[in-house]
Amino acid sequence: MLSERIETEKKYPFTIPTIRNLHEVVIENRVTFFVGENGSGKSTLLEAIADQAGFNTAGGSRDHTYDVHASESHLGNYIRLSWAPKTANGFFMRAESFYHFASHIDQLEREEPTGYSRYGGRSLHEQSHGESFLSLFLNGFNSNALYLLDEPEAALSPQRQLTFLRIIHELVEKEDCQFIIATHSPILLGYPSADIYSFDDEEIHKIDYEMTEHYQITKYFLDHRERFLKEILEE
Repeated sequence: MLSERIETEKKYPFTIPTIRNLHEVVIENRVTFFVGENGSGKSTLLEAIADQAGFNTAGGSRDHTYDVHASESHLGNYIRLSWAPKTANGFFMRAESFYHFASHIDQLEREEPTGYSRYGGRSLHEQSHGESFLSLFLNGFNSNALYLLDEPEAALSPQRQLTFLRIIHELVEKEDCQFIIATHSPILLGYPSADIYSFDDEEIHKIDYEMTEHYQITKYFLDHRERFLKEILEE
């Protein structure tokens, strides 16, 4: 973070405590998760990383040059990335703008037909939300690449989240890929040996899987469902 440039900033995203207090985050693991409450800054930082990596912040890679309103990164100009080694390959996926990305792919297909070879053989719009996500993961991801994913679980059932974990594992182990994922999913967070960074408590810090609220609340609910519901519904 370029701290000297934000000393006088009083507007978003520097009103977010974790962003204002950000100095450095060292990401060394092949799979890293960002977790935290809504509005804690995890998607904001992920988007800024995508901006500095040269990916389309509306969703896509360096080669996807479509525009979507409000896709500008407010934080990207204030951070710097240090790479070891640097890669130009990769993809930024955000669930909220995936519809626009799918429309962009349809436009490219009309201009130069490929049979949707990288997307399961048909338009992403002709597949269910979950199917289109998995089609992208299975067919569109390359080797030696950085993948930045913002809440990929949004369209995935629990079973398909497990399938996605397998896809991540194969790309990491066989294709030399790296993932940084913002998520609320306790299933995805369970990926073995991943680093988890919490954006709660006003500073970004590493946290063990079992200490995340995602794990603790889900486990408590499953173990004590009736008591849990009684507590929150009969207050």
